[in-house]
Amino acid sequence: MFKMLNPRRFYHAVGKKKFLEFILLAVFILFFYGPLLNMLMLAFANEYNVPSVLPQEWGFKWWGYVFGQKSLVSSMIQSFIIAIATTVISMIFCIPAAYSLARFQYPGRKVFMLSFLLTNAFPKLGIYTSIAVLFYKYGLMGTYAGVIIIHMINSMMFMVWLPSSAFRAVHRQQEEAARDVGAGPIRTFFKVTLPMAMPGIAVATLYTFLGSMEEAQGTMLVGLARIQTMPVAMYGIVLDSSAIQIGAVFAILLIIPSALLIFVMRKYIGPEAIAGGFKMK
Repeated sequence: MFKMLNPRRFYHAVGKKKFLEFILLAVFILFFYGPLLNMLMLAFANEYNVPSVLPQEWGFKWWGYVFGQKSLVSSMIQSFIIAIATTVISMIFCIPAAYSLARFQYPGRKVFMLSFLLTNAFPKLGIYTSIAVLFYKYGLMGTYAGVIIIHMINSMMFMVWLPSSAFRAVHRQQEEAARDVGAGPIRTFFKVTLPMAMPGIAVATLYTFLGSMEEAQGTMLVGLARIQTMPVAMYGIVLDSSAIQIGAVFAILLIIPSALLIFVMRKYIGPEAIAGGFKMK
């Protein structure tokens, strides 16, 4: 077994193709899982000095420091409230738009679809700055409404394109069969079309919620100092401290809700659902 640790022996044993596949896999694991493992190590390191490989002391010192910050708990609550509000309001406005784009043909339809892509095609800071000018005029700076609108702008592409693709995947014959047995348009939508399109809508909802939880630039610009979400509070605490362990603790706190949601909705998430949402027909 230990002879296989010799690269030359391993190369001759498995062949050129398998050896290259192993190298690529090892590089992927190193660059993908390496930073995650390092983050976990730092989060539970009471004392760590570069260039040591392992911490000098393990413990929960920095977890206590982070949760001892009064602003963090309130910012976590605000983040969840804003993320839930952003997701619900986005669904109310974007799902009807997605259904319209999927089922009806009208002039300017493709241009309308591309307009949602523009929110992610340009530097966000420039978009935020131009929006902030309007928000100053209408008194939305430093308000929850202004922050939620900014978060919704980030989610529009996912909340329109992905559900639109899901609605297109529902065959019209199934809707027509429901109407043939006496179901009206509204009943057909809620009993046939919407349940069948739910996987795509679920993926879009997940992206919207997670995007809102992690949004910092727009929140800092529009929310001013009045609205402190978790990422904004984290930036402030990290900048006030020189301990790198604090950043690792915050990173885990942001990853936990994302990982839980992805686990719960894992059966809906896949390359087909995501790639399908970016097909324009």
